[in-house]
Amino acid sequence: MVTEVKLGLGEPPYPIYLYVDKEEANNCTYSWHHYDPKQKIKTLVPQKSLTGYISELRMTSVDFKGKDNMKLDIVVMADELYIVRSGIETIFTKSFLVAALLIEDFTRPITIVANPGDEKVVFCSVFDAQTRKRIRYKWDANADFVSIIQTIQSRLSFATKYDLDEEINLPIVEQPTEPKSKAAPVHPQDARVRQIRTLLDYPLDLVKEWLQFQDAKAPSQLPQASIDELVKTMCLAWADDKIERRFAESSYQEQVLGAIAGGTNEITVIKAWMNYVLGQRVAVSSGSKKQVANLPAFDWDDPNYKDFPGHPDNYGDR
Repeated sequence: MVTEVKLGLGEPPYPIYLYVDKEEANNCTYSWHHYDPKQKIKTLVPQKSLTGYISELRMTSVDFKGKDNMKLDIVVMADELYIVRSGIETIFTKSFLVAALLIEDFTRPITIVANPGDEKVVFCSVFDAQTRKRIRYKWDANADFVSIIQTIQSRLSFATKYDLDEEINLPIVEQPTEPKSKAAPVHPQDARVRQIRTLLDYPLDLVKEWLQFQDAKAPSQLPQASIDELVKTMCLAWADDKIERRFAESSYQEQVLGAIAGGTNEITVIKAWMNYVLGQRVAVSSGSKKQVANLPAFDWDDPNYKDFPGHPDNYGDR
């Protein structure tokens, strides 16, 4: 192809890079953009097609965040020299290759169309520019794309190859993004109640009801002593159907509050206490006299213990 030479002043004859990248701005969807490294300006390209003569396919390694990324450069001669760059593993690149493989005569101009898909996906359609017919292909995700590139390159052996200056092989420019607003930090007391409530599977509605009685909307609005009482209430409620309340209270006082006072993590202590309570439940169900929470061993014949959940009479095994 012979292009008209424009005489006089002008810009350096560097190619125009089109980076395939779906973006949305001003209620419009764009499929590629141009980047000016000197002015550090990124320009979204509204046109979705490029018509010209393919002269070459190039495999280019681009540094991105300290890692090498392989890109396919599609060199197209049109009103200017364009290079369409996309990741070698992208849908755009693969759909272009399977379509271009069906082209036998690259002396004819073709039209490359970038079609935005879901999320960040961009598809590629290829048309015969003169007949305006789309080149239909059968999609094959498992195709040997390296061989396809080599086949197309061999068919382009006749085309003019442009000696591209190294300085135009620009690194990928990461799209500037607006900093995400950081979530407000969670108050320690709110986090504390949430963790313990989840651990004990305590109903959220009961926590909300308790807060209403305290004229508060969140645990962070109350003093620590009040939250200590809430935690104790939740723990003892969990133990209600496992051991008698007074034994649960005494073991909680000794094992939980005592360990926390000694500097042990509260969640760790409560988990250990829960295991202890479950162990006591198993122990009393055996029908033997047991010692609970370091209290003196009690006698099952004592009428004061008649209603204890673990009393043998309650299981019919005495």
